[in-house]
Amino acid sequence: MAAGRPHSRDKILAAAAEVAREVGPGNLSLDAVAYRAGVSKGGLLYNFPTKAKLMQALVQDYVTTYEAQLDQAMQGQGSLLAAHVALSAKECSETVPSAAGLLAVMAEDPDFLLPIKSLKRRLLDRLKSASPGASNLLIVFAALEGLRSMKLFDMDVFTDEERETLLADLLSSVGAARQS
Repeated sequence: MAAGRPHSRDKILAAAAEVAREVGPGNLSLDAVAYRAGVSKGGLLYNFPTKAKLMQALVQDYVTTYEAQLDQAMQGQGSLLAAHVALSAKECSETVPSAAGLLAVMAEDPDFLLPIKSLKRRLLDRLKSASPGASNLLIVFAALEGLRSMKLFDMDVFTDEERETLLADLLSSVGAARQS
């Protein structure tokens, strides 16, 4: 394979992520993913024999990507907690499809989100280790998860200004926790 040329599995995952963002994971079709990736449906099925396997790979890809982004953000922020707040703020500003599709996928396979739950637990454990004595750590973590959930379920009641104020306060409390 030529250097720099994406592997078909990577092209398929990228295409599936794009299609899922556009139509929601519950409406994702293998035909649409194959077309977007520029591969035959047989090529897609070779890499991912079922839609469930493709969705599982998408979740795992999200987990891997988030962890890499978090490590990269930590270099710029100087603290894992500050990096998590900044990365969460970025995620909360992005448009996401309705959660109805996600709920449909979860109904099909209840274990669908186990890798994300595991990521969140590892992240919380890392945060606790990196910020011992940060009394507000659990509050910051819960606030960020609340923002994500409100965004995911299209229940975000905050104005942009209120969300920015909340995130700035969280960042400020993280800065205060780092200095203590």
